[in-house]
Amino acid sequence: MSEHVRIERDGAVLAITLARPERRNAITVAMYAALADAIEGASSDPELRLITIRGEGVDFTAGNDLADFLSSDPARASDDDIAVWRLLRALAANEVPIVAAVHGNAIGIGTTILFHCDLVIAEEGCRFLMPFVDLGLVPEAASSLLLPRLAGRRAAARHLLLGEPFGAREAMQLGLASHVTAKGELSAAYDRLVAALLAKPAKAMRLTQKLLRAADRDEVVERMGVENGHFSERLGSDEVKQAIATFFAKRAG
Repeated sequence: MSEHVRIERDGAVLAITLARPERRNAITVAMYAALADAIEGASSDPELRLITIRGEGVDFTAGNDLADFLSSDPARASDDDIAVWRLLRALAANEVPIVAAVHGNAIGIGTTILFHCDLVIAEEGCRFLMPFVDLGLVPEAASSLLLPRLAGRRAAARHLLLGEPFGAREAMQLGLASHVTAKGELSAAYDRLVAALLAKPAKAMRLTQKLLRAADRDEVVERMGVENGHFSERLGSDEVKQAIATFFAKRAG
């Protein structure tokens, strides 16, 4: 378990909080492992009715902690040893409804993880960004499959090829967010949505979630595997080394 992922059971709700606000909730390998453990164990719990994901502090998450991620040498590890791939597969297989509440920045995995949530509340002023190409990388989490299906290929190209950021309203137009709430009202909107879901018949809700995902589950897992292969290969490329060196140089400046 990572000290930067808080996992709390509140009755029938498994509440997951990214709790590294001093680093904008940038996700480390240890955090990925804790998230994977939590999601993997969720579907086998018959009393669990809902999973929620939130971020502590000013951001949902700034995405990967690049230095930590690269120090784990993911390009040389097998898929089963890479915590982020474990998490993505667990999300694809998950059979418990997931609600995400997003504020501030949702960068990289902070955006792509949302494709595997059933309901997403986005607060006005939040910022989504998938900068994979800018880092010399490729999309992850089957986003190269799911975003074109939701929003069309042209819109997907804007955000995956050009890496254009977008806000809460566009996230809803793209089909990434299900709800938009005013600045400062995210917690209240989250509480209302959780209460509404918990008031529903539990078995019917889980079966409906399973049916909603059944049609493309195998295809999602297959696309994740293809993306992961390209992603791992790219990590050793000169393009990635240069892009990440530039990233750290800008941050230092």
